[in-house]
Amino acid sequence: MLIGIDPEWSWGERDVLALMADKCGVSADPECRSGQDVIDPERTLAALDAFAERLAAAARRGAAVLLGTGHPHRLLGFYAALADALSAAGCIVLTPAQGRCVDITTRFGLRTYNLDYVRGVAFARDPAAQRPGRETGAHTHSPLPVRTALAAAVEAGGPLPELVIGDHGWVCGAGQLGFEAIGLADTDDPALFVGEAEGSVSVVVPLDDAVRSHYYRPLTRYVLNRACLSQ
Repeated sequence: MLIGIDPEWSWGERDVLALMADKCGVSADPECRSGQDVIDPERTLAALDAFAERLAAAARRGAAVLLGTGHPHRLLGFYAALADALSAAGCIVLTPAQGRCVDITTRFGLRTYNLDYVRGVAFARDPAAQRPGRETGAHTHSPLPVRTALAAAVEAGGPLPELVIGDHGWVCGAGQLGFEAIGLADTDDPALFVGEAEGSVSVVVPLDDAVRSHYYRPLTRYVLNRACLSQ
């Protein structure tokens, strides 16, 4: 899945596999088709350091930032902590297009979601699921939510984000449009790493994006400490 990235290079299966082995530490053997996937923690730490550097730079200049996730059930707390810290540092945490409808094609057909924000973090919400403001949302890889948010920011006359933080289509969609974008990605989301290799995405942190939300707390503390944003 390209999830918003339009690659400039020609990527074959072996090229993608070699990239993922380099960026994540997965096996580069195309015959390895079963067993548990592996992410090298040293690669994760190195990427977290680069991620933190981008946060620190945004905080120093009081940049406008946009945060969004396609994994709200797992990663909302991680991004919300970043939003709180960046806001406290003087950054503008943007929330454009709140409540706007987004039509996303899923394996179940076309679904209409609402763009919602909780603690400064955007995600797609099924309008029939819960009342607005609740920390529930849809798992989506689509770049349409970030495109909707960015279009609304343009329509309003700005400000536009100087940094987009997130995962899935939030990173790929923003990076493809020329915005600086950083985020998290699992090994089954190679599009973000392709974007990083081609230069449309600034930093991608390889990690398991589907564990329990409290497992990300050590990563949150690490990033905020490295970015000198701990409160």
